[in-house]
Amino acid sequence: MSSSIKNARVGLIGRPNVGKSTLFNLLTHTRKAIVKNQPGVARDVIVEPAEWWGQQFDVVDMGGVTEAKDTFSLLIRDQVVETLQSLDILIVVMDGRIGLVPEDRDIVRIAVESGKPFLIAVNKVDRPHEADLMLSEFYEFGRDVVATSFEQGYGVDEVVEWIKDHLETQANIRREGVRLAIVGKPNVGKSSMCNFLLDEKRMLVSDIAGTTVDAIEAQFHRGDKNYILVDTAGVRKQAKRNQTGDGVEILSAYKSHEAIEKADIVLLMVDATMGPTDQDTKLTEYIVAQNKAVILVANKSDVAKATMEAHRLWFREKVAREFHFFPDLPIVFTSAVTGSGVDQLFEKIDETWDKLKTKVSTSSLNKFFYEVIRQAPAPVYKTRNVRFYYLTQTGQMPPSFIAFANHPEGVTPAYRRFLTKRLQNQFDLQGIPIRMHVMKSRNL
Repeated sequence: MSSSIKNARVGLIGRPNVGKSTLFNLLTHTRKAIVKNQPGVARDVIVEPAEWWGQQFDVVDMGGVTEAKDTFSLLIRDQVVETLQSLDILIVVMDGRIGLVPEDRDIVRIAVESGKPFLIAVNKVDRPHEADLMLSEFYEFGRDVVATSFEQGYGVDEVVEWIKDHLETQANIRREGVRLAIVGKPNVGKSSMCNFLLDEKRMLVSDIAGTTVDAIEAQFHRGDKNYILVDTAGVRKQAKRNQTGDGVEILSAYKSHEAIEKADIVLLMVDATMGPTDQDTKLTEYIVAQNKAVILVANKSDVAKATMEAHRLWFREKVAREFHFFPDLPIVFTSAVTGSGVDQLFEKIDETWDKLKTKVSTSSLNKFFYEVIRQAPAPVYKTRNVRFYYLTQTGQMPPSFIAFANHPEGVTPAYRRFLTKRLQNQFDLQGIPIRMHVMKSRNL
């Protein structure tokens, strides 16, 4: 782990006797937190450094939170709330054997009010094959959930992986910025756009297709926001790469895909004078399959200004035909030579970034959800009605949701697309990918 997040603090919060201290000892490879089957044994805040997979962070174990009103319990609660302000992320530990209880909801409320990202670790899931059934009720909070058994060591790797990902994401955004990958066919103006934004000849620019070979990263600022820009080698058709037999071109195409996978938002640049091609369509399909947000950047749009309005109408109609699988694809017209449209591009980038981070409360989701399924119920499955119970958000970047039903196998792809479309329209999530899963409810 880089030194920038070396001192990040990971807090453990939960009711007494749910396994926080066991997790603390596992993460820190110590026995400093007392493990005893007696609620309230661990009272002091304990901090110990940890290192996993080369990642360093501090683990903070706090006292168990209860609804009791005695002086001791209230002191612990106040101590926990105060400690949360110094933490970066949280692990909320719950008991899978007992199931969800009112105190768990109270603890989640405390975690939400802290504003810190948190994972729900459902402990004491001693039979992994029963995890799906045991976890279903814990998804109502709209957060990442993982099944664990700390006594057996089960699920610890997943907890550590979540910690690693979130600390790195926070550090990258804080120190670097939103990652933008510029991709597209050769010679559509990617490097010219980068040079305009950076105001320097950082990338070789010429009229020869394929001038840029590597994926080149550069940090820049606009206003009070930071961005990391990745200009990639143009993506050429596979057939042309095979004909040339050029290992450099094959590597460059790989780096373009790698940049897409690491990006927060992908800027697909096309030549506005030519319009999108079948190759652009296939590249967009790949971007969408990676669950990445994409903005179509129509570059060289300053050509033929006298007919600009008619030309842009033609361009949008062509996009609607070629990208029928993405009807809400955002389009921005730019000129890397004059800088025209760049302000609008960054308005769209910032808007898309905000959408990717969207969090919808469970109550708002289900008010919407119940009305949708009332108006348009799911199709009948093998003579049985598909009944939905609730919808919850489970993640961001992109927004991810799980709907619980009695027969998830009966929810057709078409109905899932219908739900996704209604969800996007209701919560202003058009133009970004949405993950929609359907799971069987534990209540059945």
